[in-house]
Formats: sequence, C-alpha cells, structure tokens
Amino acid sequence: MNHVNKQDLVAVVAETGELSKAKAGEVLDAVFDAISQSLKAKQEVRLVGFGTFSTSRRKAGKGRNPRTGEEIEIAASVTVRFKAGKALKDDLN
Repeated sequence: MNHVNKQDLVAVVAETGELSKAKAGEVLDAVFDAISQSLKAKQEVRLVGFGTFSTSRRKAGKGRNPRTGEEIEIAASVTVRFKAGKALKDDLN
C-alpha cells in the first residue's frame, strides 16, 4: 500500500510554490494548526472543492475485549470527520 507522509507533502509544496523545504514545512504546519484550532473550537473547516472537516461526538457504550471476551466500558469521545468535496470526488473518479 502506498502512502504520502508529511515530508512528501513538504517536497511537493516546496516545488510547486517555489519555496525552500523549510518554508514549505512552516506553511504546512500553519495550515494543520489552523485546522486543528478550528476543530477544537467546534468550527467546521470547509475547503471548497476539497472537502469539509468537522467534529462529531461519540456516545459512551459497551464493548468486548477481543482476547478475553470481557465486557468493557468505552468512554464518550470526540472524533474528526471528513467529507470529500465534489471536485475531489470527480478527480478520483
């Protein structure tokens, strides 16, 4: 399975934006930080043509330990959701 990591993204941004890799890394860090801060503030992040990041609350529940079969409590949590935009979906198809 192929994957892209942060260094790969930095290299593409540096080349595309004609920036140094250090500057491209700072730009990516700033973008990721802005998205994180918005989600922490319970705000949606809409990137037109790309997609929307949002948060969702998961209720507490019960589960099973797969090794022992013992029932366990699963705490409530907040999770991040991503919905791809039309342009991204079209590019993939």
